[in-house]
Amino acid sequence: MRIPVDYKLGKQLPASALKMVAHASGRVSLPMLALVFVLAGFGMPLTRAAKPNILLVLADDMGFGDLGCTGSELLKTERIDLLAKSGVLCERAYVASSVCSPSRAGLITGRDPRRFGYQANLNMGSANYGTRIDLLGLPPGEHTLADHLSAVGYSTALIGKWHLGMGDGFHPQERGFDYFCGMLGGGHGYFPKPANNKLERNGAPLTEFSSPYLTDFFTDDAVRWIGQQEQADDEPWFMYLSYNAPHGPLQAKEDDLKVFDHIQDPKRRTYAAMMLALDRGIGRVLDCLEQRGERENTLICFFSDNGGATGNASWNGELSGTKGTLREGGVRVPMIWSWPETIPGNQMHQGVISSLDLLPTFMAAAGEKPLPLGPPRSHEDRNNRKKAVALYGPYDGVNLLPQLRGDAEPHRRTLFWRLQGQVAILDGPDKLISLSHRAPQVFRPADDAGEQVDRFDVDRTRADELFQLLGKWQASLATVPLWGSSPYWSSQSAKQHENYPPRPEPR
Repeated sequence: MRIPVDYKLGKQLPASALKMVAHASGRVSLPMLALVFVLAGFGMPLTRAAKPNILLVLADDMGFGDLGCTGSELLKTERIDLLAKSGVLCERAYVASSVCSPSRAGLITGRDPRRFGYQANLNMGSANYGTRIDLLGLPPGEHTLADHLSAVGYSTALIGKWHLGMGDGFHPQERGFDYFCGMLGGGHGYFPKPANNKLERNGAPLTEFSSPYLTDFFTDDAVRWIGQQEQADDEPWFMYLSYNAPHGPLQAKEDDLKVFDHIQDPKRRTYAAMMLALDRGIGRVLDCLEQRGERENTLICFFSDNGGATGNASWNGELSGTKGTLREGGVRVPMIWSWPETIPGNQMHQGVISSLDLLPTFMAAAGEKPLPLGPPRSHEDRNNRKKAVALYGPYDGVNLLPQLRGDAEPHRRTLFWRLQGQVAILDGPDKLISLSHRAPQVFRPADDAGEQVDRFDVDRTRADELFQLLGKWQASLATVPLWGSSPYWSSQSAKQHENYPPRPEPR
């Protein structure tokens, strides 16, 4: 039987309508059959709502304060600010790590990356470190967001920065993505040359660029890919738009730099211009969705992979610390959720949420369940793996939709971190940070975002409770870290922990 198509909307009829048509053929009157098409064409609830498109937009090394909606008085982020107004701005969102690669390993899997040995940024391999080169990347068998969503009918694309491995088994198109355009590594110049770049599209080196500036090029490709997708109800798409801006090197277009002549600090001026290009790109993608009539039923999440870095003139607002530290400025980011069809706008969310929540939230929006965990790998302790799943579940996040809709109160959360000689735990209102070079500290970030009041000696009983929870978590991990960072970075983390208190916006 030919599948009927709504000629006005250009969409297939809902599955329940098709079933009604099949059962009705030859047994009911033509007026009754026509009624089925009319009800479907007017969007009557013959079946549950179509799965939403899902758009994950990631910035790179963006400071907490570097949006108009989070406090900047100098930067221009009008489209991102409007995105926040269209949905929920979450001011206490945390990422899985304060450096790029393990943070991305967490958000892409919905699992704390330390659970599968992904603790540090990728190093340079066995020639420079005692590392098995075949382990340098997201472990095969760890399901990605693209794996989960493609399994339930989504087309999937990654545009921009990957940074989760470059060898066999690690390529995005081996990890659930149908389409990839971008870079496998962690950084890239913003003015790529046709004969000198590290960019590819579906495995083929890129030699032509629609725009000379990389942020604009990634936007071009995102808009083009979205424009190629079918709009049928049963063919939703998932895009991971992973910009490398405003990660270094500090490079911007001349026209964008001119907008910020009033900023005296040359680094901050360039950073502002890079953020303007990022904002413009996000705006173009939103415009594309509007023009296609897909904005209402597209779930969008925007945040940064970690806090602002020391070298890119970013600003972490009222937070202390930077990228590489476990202070708030390293692991806390503003996160925006927007889904006009489902999530009310003009909301501020003050509860603790995590980038690990993307997986259960996306799957709940799609009306589906995540894939089960794969089997333990040869280097994982099976008893610990079993114990950790019993303690914390197979995945570490929670479905945020009830909170984002305003139907539920924020959950009490417990989050863990370990990186470069530092460990930390956030449990309810209290956060403990322990570094190899100094006494532990306890803060209450909800009341003291700048972490200026150390409560370690005020309530040693509570500090002991936090240590016990942290120790229990570390003892539950199934594997040791599969590679390490240079000792240099532990030294840098120690310095940055002490030397970056909250400060005014650079001018």
